[in-house]
Amino acid sequence: MTGKEFIAKFEEFAPMELAEAGDPVGLQIGTLDKPIKKILVTLDIRPEVVEEAIEKGVDLIFAHHPIMFRAAKNLITDNPQNKMYADLLKHNIAVYGAHTNLDVATNGLNDWLGQAIGIKNTEIMHITNQTGYKKLAVYVPKSDEEKVRVALTKAGAGKIGPNYENCSYTLEGTGRFTPINGAMPTIGTLNQTEEVEEARIEVIFPEHKTAKIERALFESHPYEEPGYDLYTIENFVDAYGLGRVGDLPEPISVNDFSEKVKAIFQLEGLRLVTTDPSKMIQRVAICGGDAGKYYPSALKKQADVYITGDVYYHTAHDMLADGLTVIDPGHHIESICKEGLADLFTQWKVSESWEIEIIQSNLNTDPYRFK
Repeated sequence: MTGKEFIAKFEEFAPMELAEAGDPVGLQIGTLDKPIKKILVTLDIRPEVVEEAIEKGVDLIFAHHPIMFRAAKNLITDNPQNKMYADLLKHNIAVYGAHTNLDVATNGLNDWLGQAIGIKNTEIMHITNQTGYKKLAVYVPKSDEEKVRVALTKAGAGKIGPNYENCSYTLEGTGRFTPINGAMPTIGTLNQTEEVEEARIEVIFPEHKTAKIERALFESHPYEEPGYDLYTIENFVDAYGLGRVGDLPEPISVNDFSEKVKAIFQLEGLRLVTTDPSKMIQRVAICGGDAGKYYPSALKKQADVYITGDVYYHTAHDMLADGLTVIDPGHHIESICKEGLADLFTQWKVSESWEIEIIQSNLNTDPYRFK
């Protein structure tokens, strides 16, 4: 398997167009046009992580935080950061970053965080993208029905929500046509009307996949001129966004819930923004990373408490003034991505029969310590 094949699968799950504007997601170092045998998943890429990758013979580092948020001003390798880039190139290790597109993806990072703290009936806290759907209806000889249907679903058609795939509907009927002029019909004779037992296959798909679906249709359909219709679906959209909001199984005090968060994420300490640590809470919003500025969205979703990292001093005052309790466990709780990505990639490894090894970085890249 090549790196291109692997990343194509990932970008079906978390398309790059879902990332926030200016977020440097995607391939940042090396090439994907090579065989991939070992993949290292990590939150951050630091010199010690690169050393780990070299030691383990990794072909691809897959990180949540992109390695280059800012452009390098020079390539002098006396600088440890630049030496890290040089070491990656020297050992032919590619680096790929999936940041805010992984944050907002369905069953992505923020869902993993929500599952970790045990909230139920979750919904998106702050919607950033919405994708509309189209429906394709295509007419195909019954003998080629399965071939075309499989090609369409492999191209991404037939997925409804996060839990259903390979969805389609088939009707049977009679197709009629007369090939004329310079036609080269698969079935039939020039200037003679033909009747064919056909199936009408119907599938839906996200509208941004239209070109890919049509290409799969033309490549798999036996007819010189396939007959098909495209419809816009107006009652169904996929929403993507930052953070998740849901309910705990039962009310709990802010103090007790804070201790629970510390235990879940194995923290030495956290910051608490509240006027009443004994207050009982049940509805929780959580957003990985530095998401203090989105706290009004948590309020709109009627959250009792908001969990996010790197809360600024003056923003904390605003949160208190607006009556919101906030738990700041730090940015590093996003290291849950290592387990989440490894589980996801292992599922694909099994379903796609990939011969790859998925390795979770065993290094703690949190720069903060509590005394």
